[in-house]
Amino acid sequence: MANIELRGITKIFDKKVRAVNDVSLTIADQEFMVLLGPSGCGKTTLMRMIAGLEYPEAGRIVIGGGDVTDLPPRKRNISMVFQSYAVFPHLTVFDNIAFGLKMNKTGKAEIVRRTEEAAELVQLSPYLERYSAQLSGGQRQRVAVARAIVMEPAVLLMDEPLSNLDALLRLNFRAELKRLVAELKTTTIYVTHDQVEAMSLGDRIAVMRDGKIVQCGTPMEVYERPATEFIGGFIGSPPMNFLKVRLERVDGELRAMLGSHGLPAPAMLADHADRDLLLGIRAENIEATPVDGVASQDGLVSKTLVVELLGAQMLVTGEIDGQGIKVLVRADAPIKPGVDLLLHPELDKLRWFDAESRNEIVVS
Repeated sequence: MANIELRGITKIFDKKVRAVNDVSLTIADQEFMVLLGPSGCGKTTLMRMIAGLEYPEAGRIVIGGGDVTDLPPRKRNISMVFQSYAVFPHLTVFDNIAFGLKMNKTGKAEIVRRTEEAAELVQLSPYLERYSAQLSGGQRQRVAVARAIVMEPAVLLMDEPLSNLDALLRLNFRAELKRLVAELKTTTIYVTHDQVEAMSLGDRIAVMRDGKIVQCGTPMEVYERPATEFIGGFIGSPPMNFLKVRLERVDGELRAMLGSHGLPAPAMLADHADRDLLLGIRAENIEATPVDGVASQDGLVSKTLVVELLGAQMLVTGEIDGQGIKVLVRADAPIKPGVDLLLHPELDKLRWFDAESRNEIVVS
């Protein structure tokens, strides 16, 4: 068992900078957990403490039921893949992968067996006699992953391992990595600032900001029900739209008004009547049709500013009463800059946020 418990972990630099602030998190055995957040949010520092490369000012780290907070890295049964390849240029692929085993004085036959197995898993078997200068960027990164997994760790840590690859290599290697981790059945923690990587790889995502975990859940939970405006704006491409609306009663019905038009609002928001709220909606959850100046009562009128072709879809950037909005439509939709659009958001996809705290108002 290699479940991980982080109990109130805090890390302070220069006696004043709280890089990690009272973080508690439980990661199940064989789970793929992604730590996601912008640069400087504390995700790498948290991983380095799990690895034993940094020591926390407060809190405990438990792996497999044992407290490892005071243990050095070599005694934690973990392996780490860094952002840089860190492949030894003077060693062959075989010797790079086998390096840790040799340092542990593993038997020669065992080294050969485990190195060849690790190379097979990452599809490097034909390249075992090559040197790093003879490898592509993706192959070098696979060497780094193989060197980590050959140690058969209880926990595999990865710190933005794909960031140095170009877009196509990153796409291909991401799929390979997901397959590999599923085969290994090793508890994995993966650090990234790329929300696409997080969504595609993780069993769960822990979103970090300012040294704290602000939401933890499955990729779809975090995507569809962001706990804060920050999370909705950070996850998704394009990010979630946020519109400032006024909650009013119109003819006895609660409505979210934006200019002279509005949308029905849930009755459970009645306590927020006559207040400003933030309405969140994803670009793909909005139906857009051109109008000739006449708007439906239950729609929002948007002026089209920019149209971008994305292949099978178009991304339309518009403006509603001075507020920006993005909508995804079919590539053949008859929409051009300057055209007025009538927008009908899917009402069950609307998310409501407090205008001051920026936190979601949960409406069941």
